[in-house]
Amino acid sequence: MAQATYALLDPVLSTADADGMRRLCEQFGPYGTYAQEKAEIEIGQGLAQRHDAVQNFLRSGGRLGRPEPIARLAARTNYFRESYAYGDRVVTPGIEPFLHHEGFVDAARRIHGLPVIEPAIVYANILLPGQELAVHTDVPEFRGANRTRFPQWLMVVMHHSRLFDEWRMPIVTAVSWFNDCRGGEFVFYPEGADGAAVALPAKRNSAIVLDTDSVFHGVDRVTEVGPLAPLRPGMTLTHGDGHWTLRDGDELLAAWTWDDIRFSVSWKAYCFPDEDARARWRAHTDDLELGFILDRLVADLRRRERLDGDRPDDTTLALTLIDEYVHFPPPSPS
Repeated sequence: MAQATYALLDPVLSTADADGMRRLCEQFGPYGTYAQEKAEIEIGQGLAQRHDAVQNFLRSGGRLGRPEPIARLAARTNYFRESYAYGDRVVTPGIEPFLHHEGFVDAARRIHGLPVIEPAIVYANILLPGQELAVHTDVPEFRGANRTRFPQWLMVVMHHSRLFDEWRMPIVTAVSWFNDCRGGEFVFYPEGADGAAVALPAKRNSAIVLDTDSVFHGVDRVTEVGPLAPLRPGMTLTHGDGHWTLRDGDELLAAWTWDDIRFSVSWKAYCFPDEDARARWRAHTDDLELGFILDRLVADLRRRERLDGDRPDDTTLALTLIDEYVHFPPPSPS
């Protein structure tokens, strides 16, 4: 089976079904901010879950290299996220046809060249006017190693190091839009971090399908319609009476129309070469453990002459791993 770097779907659904998806999105609520939690294991203790992407964003000022005070940059990326389906758990009734969308499944087979596809998650991201999404690769999974067990930055390091490919779980992501957005282009690097960026408009009822664990991508700034809204954990976003409203408890802070925000719905699926491989994953055979992961990474750092002498403390080791293996595309000022 021939493999593809990415696939575009336009349209994704019929007009009636796309309108239905938008109503489903409106009825779900409230949406909460996507807060990054700290890791609970010793390695990298105290670092943000996506320390790699956060630090690159703060250093570079984003894809277009527009440095700003840290607090303002942080506000630009504190977007809203909620899940509609996760594994066998359907959070939002009515999302099932989207979860099992044959167009996504067919495209997923082409991306990895693997025939057995298991849809796993559907979630929504909402960016407010003035917000953007830092360039990054998504959090991958390996047999026995995923975001529920280990820090997200460590999962990213493992994939970029290519030291754990035999345990990797190939995943495909579809990003779809159900409103036309001013700004907020989906930017990705199909030829790698050193290649040219491709900017895809967030067009209503369209989608892109790709391996976001491997392809760097992000979201350009959504067109501002006023001062950037102040955000902090606990604030919520809901839809009603034709508007999206931002609230802090009972206090109304701001309101926008559909044309002002960027709303995307993402779909993720696991890809397997055959049913036996899927069965091994479900049975948790040959799972990775943290000690083995770190030993292999440390040995490779020594081979690369990045470590000499005793193994450093856990935080220093974590920062060294990120610096050595995760190389972001350079900013492209315009």
